[in-house]
Amino acid sequence: MTVLYWDLQEWATRDALLQATYAALPDDERTAVKAKWDAAVVPEGHHRNLAAVLAVIDALDASERVKDDLRGIYRILAEAEAAAHGCDVDSTHFHEVGEGAAIRNALGICLAVEAVEPEKIVATAVQAGKGTVRCAHGELSVPAPATAAILARGIPVCKRRLDGERCTPTSAAIILHFVDRFEV
Repeated sequence: MTVLYWDLQEWATRDALLQATYAALPDDERTAVKAKWDAAVVPEGHHRNLAAVLAVIDALDASERVKDDLRGIYRILAEAEAAAHGCDVDSTHFHEVGEGAAIRNALGICLAVEAVEPEKIVATAVQAGKGTVRCAHGELSVPAPATAAILARGIPVCKRRLDGERCTPTSAAIILHFVDRFEV
């Protein structure tokens, strides 16, 4: 059985998830994933709503599995943003998480997970961080409201909190979408 293990006790960012997933791939497969990722065209832009993000995902040159994973991740993000802003899911607007770079980063993780083909993904408790972060809504406490809403859906958080934003809304959504079991 192929088990992908994510150690998220120090960092639970998109970069940490991508690096942990790449580490599970042989060099040639890692190179192939990077080539697919480099070839994917994700238009720049921000302040997209869920429908606009889903249209970007639908236009990607990627497998249906990868697109389904991305749709699931962005559905989780939309639900968290809706909860944070007190509106319905279809009325949410993504700021940072709707930018081309954020969609592209989530795509890279989905491509890498597809290449690993794990039967199960296991993760440690998540390092949410502490302090404040500056974003489109001003200065917010860490974890930011959308991140906190996703973490509250059953993701265990490390008791010891490290300085800074260690888990973003996008990485929290990726964790919730993919992880089958947490080891705490």
